[in-house]
Formats: sequence, structure tokens, C-alpha cells
Amino acid sequence: MTASRRRKLTGLLYLTPAVIFVLVFTAYPLTQMVRISFTNWSLITAPKDVGLANFTAVLNDDQFWRSLGYTLKYTIFITPILMIGGYLLALLVAPNSPLRRTTRALIFIPVVIGLGVSSLLWVHLFDPTFGLINKALMDLGIISQPIIWLGVDADLSTWSIIASVSWKVLGFGMILFVAAIQAIPSEINEATMVDGASMWQRTRRVTVPLTRRTILLVTLVSVIGSLLAFDQFYIMTAGQPQNQTATSVFYIYLNSFPYLHLGYGAALSLILASIILVFTVVQMVLTRRSEV
Repeated sequence: MTASRRRKLTGLLYLTPAVIFVLVFTAYPLTQMVRISFTNWSLITAPKDVGLANFTAVLNDDQFWRSLGYTLKYTIFITPILMIGGYLLALLVAPNSPLRRTTRALIFIPVVIGLGVSSLLWVHLFDPTFGLINKALMDLGIISQPIIWLGVDADLSTWSIIASVSWKVLGFGMILFVAAIQAIPSEINEATMVDGASMWQRTRRVTVPLTRRTILLVTLVSVIGSLLAFDQFYIMTAGQPQNQTATSVFYIYLNSFPYLHLGYGAALSLILASIILVFTVVQMVLTRRSEV
């Protein structure tokens, strides 16, 4: 056996576990979901083939389109907060110093906390009776009586969830932006300083253009994560009031398990996956064009 052939076989052996993982946990479940989407299956009785009936039913499902619209609204609101907030934090803590390294670590800590744990924490903070947020606002004289943050007013619930998610996720974008900013050659910044460029001019004309790929990456990750939002809404509002805070994934969950419409839930999942795929392709095309 030649050395070249041996290297190829060694590479295939290293690749085999990853291929098996993808086949078992991605490819197989995806093919099963496609198959189930053409059936009427309640998990109790045997699945019955219904052809395209599940997909045609989606067209007349007002609640799904409302939940999709709400998900898009949530995505539009939270993405700029995560992008701008993460970038501003990165600009503040990017220079290496003991204080800034410690600050980076403190801001990043919420990222390693599970989203479910984080949501439960904020449920307690927002509690109208014992929550620290109401207590602090009342002690400061900002409010005279406790505010019911979650489950009563849809807009207030949405902004409360956005606040909790921002607290947890901002550090993720910040770390990526810090890495991109620190990768900029120091000679470039020194040259702009010699030319008399202000901090704002250096940021706008040097830092932002040179970190464009990272900005697009963080935008893509943020949008996809927001479109797939489930945990925080399930834990903090459960879709209340009156399903006004039900996201697309939450509505898919309701149909698939509590309502036992697994085939219809699979069809909804494929439609949502198709929407995310379209956005991803558009984002990749825009990224490549920006690099030309």
C-alpha cells in the first residue's frame, strides 16, 4: 500500500465518526420527518397517508401565519440589539488589559448558562410578587405598584423576553467581534492614528469594513436562532396571552405533541426549514458579493 493511499484511508477513518453522527442524528431524522409530513399520525394510531393534505391545510391555518409573523417581528426587534450591542461591547473590551479581559469574561458568563435555566431565572426576576425587578423599581420610586411583565400584555411580554435573551446572548457576539477586531493588523490602526483619524473615523472606515465577514456571520446566527426561538417563550409565557406570543416553533410543538397532529407538525417544520434555508442562501450570496 502506497503512502498516498494510506493517508487517504487514515483520513477516511478519522472522518467516519462524523459521517455516522450526521447520518444518524441529521439525515435519518430529516428523511423521517419528510415521510411523516405526508401522513396523518397521532402517535396513538397507525399513520395514514394523506398526500399533500397537510401542506394545503397550512395555507388556511391563520394561527400558523400569525405565529410566523410574530416570530419575524421578534427577529427584527432582537437582531439589531444583539448586533449593535455586541459590537459596541467588543469595541470597549477589545484592547488587551487585565481589566478588559476580566470584563470580557464576566459578560460572556451568561452565554454558558443553558437557555432554559436563563429563562427560569428571568421568570423569577420578573415575578410580580417576589421578583427583584419590581422591588428595585418600587424602591427607587419609578413605579407605585408591581408590574405583571409576562403573560398579560403581549408587547410587554415580548420586550421582557428580548431583555432576558439579550442578557444571555450578547456575550457570544461580543467574543466573535473581539476576535475579528484583534485580528486587524496593528499597523493599519497605527497608520490611521498618524493620519489624525478620530476614534469614530477609525471605527467607521477601518474596523467595521475589516470585520464585515464576522458581522454577516453573527447576523446569520442571530437570525436563525431567533426564527427557531422556543425555550424562552415556552418557559416565560407559554404563548400567552391567547397565543399572541406563540412563535412558529412553539406552534409546531403544540400541534406535534399536545394536539397529537404529528404529520401536520412535520409539514409545518418543513415549511419553516425552507424559509430558513432561503434566508441562509440569500445571506451567503450577499456575503460573497460583498467580498468581490
